[in-house]
Amino acid sequence: MTTLAVTGHMDLTEGTVPLVRDAFRSLLAQYAGPDLVGISCIARGADSLFAEAILDAGGRLVVVLPSQDYREVKVKPDRLPLFDRLVEAADRIVVMPHETPNRAAYEAANREVLARADRLVAVWNGQPPAGKGGGTADVVIEARALGIPVDVVWPQGAQRTV
Repeated sequence: MTTLAVTGHMDLTEGTVPLVRDAFRSLLAQYAGPDLVGISCIARGADSLFAEAILDAGGRLVVVLPSQDYREVKVKPDRLPLFDRLVEAADRIVVMPHETPNRAAYEAANREVLARADRLVAVWNGQPPAGKGGGTADVVIEARALGIPVDVVWPQGAQRTV
């Protein structure tokens, strides 16, 4: 069994989405099948794209939610159908013991994701941490410090909206 976790930018441009989907398809081809487990917080952007790619590759999905009220507080109405579909498709849902999403909840979710991972897939532009803590670069740094191999996905032409 191979367990891949994801971290990545939420603010991918519309043109970047198909590039990342193709990169995931290529990366996951070597692991495809029922022995593949993907771990994702299913946030907007990279996390949800990865979760969809895991399911498309025949893998099993573990969803880690940062807080008990994450869906009600953080998921925008236009994203609810995808969020709900991914939660329903998950083999397992882990809800962190935080009542509401905040920095501590996100950091706890990131630690949980890394604790379950054999490898980390990072949709990351390679930029250093922004200083807020818990962002993509922070998770990559933490994974590397823990000795978790990191596969960086940032296809040529990929961009963020900010």
